[in-house]
Amino acid sequence: MPGLHRAVLYTERIALSDLVLSHKKNAAPDVSCIGELADLIVRLQRPSGDIPWYENGKTDPWDLVESAMGLAVPGHYSRAELAFQWLAQNQNPDGSWFSSYINGTPGDETCQSHMACYLAVGLFHLYLITKDTGILRSHWACMEKGIEFALTLQTDSGEIYWARSPRGKVDPMCLLAASSSIFISLKCALSIAWALGREKPLWENAFKALGASIRDKTHLYNVGKSRFSMYWFYPVLCGAVQGKQAEARIHKYWKKYVVEGQGVRCVSDQPWITIAETCELVLTLCALGRREKAGMVFSWIQSKVYEDNTFWCGHTVPDMKIWPEEKISWTNAVGLMALDALYELTGAARLFSHSAWDGWRYNEF
Repeated sequence: MPGLHRAVLYTERIALSDLVLSHKKNAAPDVSCIGELADLIVRLQRPSGDIPWYENGKTDPWDLVESAMGLAVPGHYSRAELAFQWLAQNQNPDGSWFSSYINGTPGDETCQSHMACYLAVGLFHLYLITKDTGILRSHWACMEKGIEFALTLQTDSGEIYWARSPRGKVDPMCLLAASSSIFISLKCALSIAWALGREKPLWENAFKALGASIRDKTHLYNVGKSRFSMYWFYPVLCGAVQGKQAEARIHKYWKKYVVEGQGVRCVSDQPWITIAETCELVLTLCALGRREKAGMVFSWIQSKVYEDNTFWCGHTVPDMKIWPEEKISWTNAVGLMALDALYELTGAARLFSHSAWDGWRYNEF
């Protein structure tokens, strides 16, 4: 890595840096190196299936699903499904979830549309790895209710309002990153429906309208959130924006959000690099087929680990101060997903790949 010390991440097992080298040489990587990243999530998961951000931290439904996806990469399938069972047990009657929980008790009782949908992505991810339709059947009702809740917040022009307040009032604001997350959730939900022999024409219409809105009506979304790097790459990561439009979007704002040799800023106007956003950019580049560039970006964060070889949440530049210092479940989960996308370790490696989809139909069934 230019200008960075290559940390030796693992003893008695291949290092992450060796994975990058094996990728360049087209050699098969040793998948045993991912264990320590998953071990953090395993340690954080409670017997109920709940996965907080960090020890004694809060839980939110979206990041819990992300953590479950990380668990599935090295084969912790039962733990991933246990997390989905926790969601089912805590789902509100209308299909939503609260924005946060502390030890299973609701914290922020705002109900966000993208949090209600993301279970579909986690379920489809687990299905692509296990090929077990029983998992899809078991969680269909929970997933279906979550999708239906989000679609009650869709406007006539396609975009989806971001939340309903604790008092039941809809907040008429649309967030581009959140709507992008809903887009891929709908894509996965429709593929799950297809796998189970179910038809959801209203979901299909909602999917098409949302995609058109993300591509062509960005003026309807809260531009104040454009300082967040997710605003930049999420429309591409989810597959709503593809081809030349996607390439142009990534190229146009690269220097705004990326610090070469370090990673991706969480927000463009602050000197804070976050590992999760950097790994999500890796996923985005892999989705576009830019695997060599994705490997380069991933190489920048290989030294950003604690003594137990789990990733930092983030750090400042140029002083390299670790902040925050907690060991975050979902940060390490998306690190595992980036590894999978780069080295195709599981059947879900191409979940975000644009070429793997034809609209909402997953081509690689």
